[in-house]
Amino acid sequence: MAKVTLAAIRDFIGQDLGRSHWVTVDQSMIDQFAACTGDNQWIHVDADRARKNTAGGTIAHGFLSLSSIAPLGMDLGLAPVDASAVFNYGLDKVRFLTPVKSGNRVRLQLSMTSVEPKDNGRLLIKGNAILEIENSETPALVAETLTLVVP
Repeated sequence: MAKVTLAAIRDFIGQDLGRSHWVTVDQSMIDQFAACTGDNQWIHVDADRARKNTAGGTIAHGFLSLSSIAPLGMDLGLAPVDASAVFNYGLDKVRFLTPVKSGNRVRLQLSMTSVEPKDNGRLLIKGNAILEIENSETPALVAETLTLVVP
């Protein structure tokens, strides 16, 4: 894990911050996400139907996969340890490349691509996030992340 500080943040531009721990995306997680969002499409929540009509079963919502970037990115040290606050500022680009099947394990690979000064000493960090699926050559998704740092 990178130990990013406000004073040294620019040293991490262009650097790979590493890979997170593996997280299992199980049916319980998918069902909870469906319940929270109201997206109960059968491909996510009906294991029997998904097994009969797809290549093996249910898949996670794309936005469930996307939502894992923030906590896994924090685990990798994207946020400076001496910052007062860090906020998800959005995304510039997201591409969903491979569905995450129920039971798959995923992890985040993250690099810092730029740091832009904002008003009041705040910083906007742009990152490149790749959510890998264990034993898959193609990642679940790639995204350009934006993180606002308050010193």
